Amino acid sequence: MFTASSAANKQGRTLTNNTPVMETESIENEAAKPTYYHGTKANLKPGDLIAPGFKSNYGSGKKAAYVYFSATLDAAIWGAELAVGEEPGRIYIVEPTGSFEDDPNLTNKRFPGNPTKSYRTAQPIQVSGEVREWQGHSPEQLKTMRDHLEKLKEQGIEAIED
Repeated sequence: MFTASSAANKQGRTLTNNTPVMETESIENEAAKPTYYHGTKANLKPGDLIAPGFKSNYGSGKKAAYVYFSATLDAAIWGAELAVGEEPGRIYIVEPTGSFEDDPNLTNKRFPGNPTKSYRTAQPIQVSGEVREWQGHSPEQLKTMRDHLEKLKEQGIEAIED
């Protein structure tokens, strides 16, 4: 709990009573700010940028025009599990550095609205941390998803359409 004296001391003022003070502005700002995640197999560290213009981890592996991220851990887990490569999946906490939009590959196509809270940006996203402990999908769920993606590929449909 914060007190008036501790809050005032942070601001360089001293109060004589210990009346409880709520720091509502900072609490509200933190609550309104979502956490964004990016699932991949790349080994990154805080401060690294994930930028478009590199080979995509999905589909045919063409050059990616966008970077994708989500405000749900589950969507990032799928990203980490389905990314190309033999390395273990990793989930990073990221911050967009510019504007972003709903991911049109999911929004109103596969799901009405944006329930997966998935987004894309043509700007880099910056790694601010890593989720080190997370529960992946069951082998059955992964097989079902991979089979579905393979069927789309056979039909000439890319998993990610830019």
